[in-house]
Amino acid sequence: MVLHLYDTATRGVREFHPARSGTASMYVCGATVQGVPHIGHVRGALNYDVLRRWMLHSGLDVLMVRNVTDIDDKILTKAADAGRPWWEWAATHERAFEEAYTALGCLSPSIAPRATGHITQMIELIQRLIDNGHAYAADGDVYFSVTSFDSYGALSGQRLEEVQQGETLATAKRDARDFTLWKGSKPGEPSWPTPWGPGRPGWHLECSAMATAYLGAEFDIHGGGVDLVFPHHENERAQSQAAGDGFARFWLHNAWVTLSGEKMSKSLGNVVSIPEMLRRYRAVELRYYLIQPHYRSTIEYSDAALSESAQGYRRIEQFLRRVVGSTGDVHIGQLPAEFAAALDDDLGTPQAFAVLHNTVRDGNAALDANDNAKALELAETVRAMTDVLGLDPLSERWAEGGGGAGTHALGELVEQMLTERQQARAGRDFARADAIRDQLTAAGIAVEDTPNGPLWTVRD
Repeated sequence: MVLHLYDTATRGVREFHPARSGTASMYVCGATVQGVPHIGHVRGALNYDVLRRWMLHSGLDVLMVRNVTDIDDKILTKAADAGRPWWEWAATHERAFEEAYTALGCLSPSIAPRATGHITQMIELIQRLIDNGHAYAADGDVYFSVTSFDSYGALSGQRLEEVQQGETLATAKRDARDFTLWKGSKPGEPSWPTPWGPGRPGWHLECSAMATAYLGAEFDIHGGGVDLVFPHHENERAQSQAAGDGFARFWLHNAWVTLSGEKMSKSLGNVVSIPEMLRRYRAVELRYYLIQPHYRSTIEYSDAALSESAQGYRRIEQFLRRVVGSTGDVHIGQLPAEFAAALDDDLGTPQAFAVLHNTVRDGNAALDANDNAKALELAETVRAMTDVLGLDPLSERWAEGGGGAGTHALGELVEQMLTERQQARAGRDFARADAIRDQLTAAGIAVEDTPNGPLWTVRD
């Protein structure tokens, strides 16, 4: 099969063929580094990491740009509230994001450009837009004229008469629907010199300048969260194409992580931070949880769902360790056709995971039947699938416990105690079973009995 991807712009699944033979180019909207990352932030990074890994496995080289927005109203406000320099606040949280990406097994991007490092390219883009009649300067600001671009709204489906940019009111705008390319300087704020006066870039301008600086006037994929479709990506598309660039050939958008039906956001106060998660789960288990659902499906976060997902990963891990104990080394084998077909179908991770778990089930059955040769063959297939997904339990990355508080040693001890508890219950030694559970509870391990066996988590 050929890779097919859902393109937001055409509202349908299309065959993917890179513009440059042998090389896929991808720009992913990265973090606005205003605070500590939460699982909603990293979900998209993980989704596009899986896509990148699949493209690499399929024989493509991949140029992947993931930007850092290090100048923004929220950054300036939060830094000022904390009494810290804006650049130090941004740098501190940029490191926190990079640590989260690394902990969760994301491949490093080809480059991670900062907005503040590309002011020259932004000024050049503004000048092209002014020269083409699509932008105008007024009172130290520069605005994009929305009505000058005939296909404005085509990406998001917005009707021009209903467009609201969500910007503060500005009397210098010719039309309330116009959006800001450049913000004139205000006292105490950082600024850069331009032909239109000192100031700082608007959010939308940054990504257009950085994407084309590294990937050229036209590139294959622009990715980001579904919340960015409007206004951010609509405005990126408008200003880039109005300047004469073809820009993105595919627009991909991952869905939210929600809590109680609401998108996770710092403003709502319903975030689950990565540092907090990694005190309770291994990083590889969190990665598993966030990539198993389809990237365009919303994840409704709950601790129970994450605990169950972690148990699913442990079943894969335990199978491979059983095989290693019985047969020795397990190498990476060949991918099943059904697994490859699932990922080629718009990165169908739910179907791919179904193939993975069916293979684990068959492998355990082979071990139980003392058919070690069959079990080894299936284990090699499991390693091939988990390798593509960035989850291989036997890889150097994850073999020593997978990061986070739930280290390998802790996991082994807890699983051993739960096995003993299950044996005690099967032998109707309920006093022993309860004593084991009490030991785990006293150690900060919560145990929940489910139809699929006990689930455990590290409590707050």
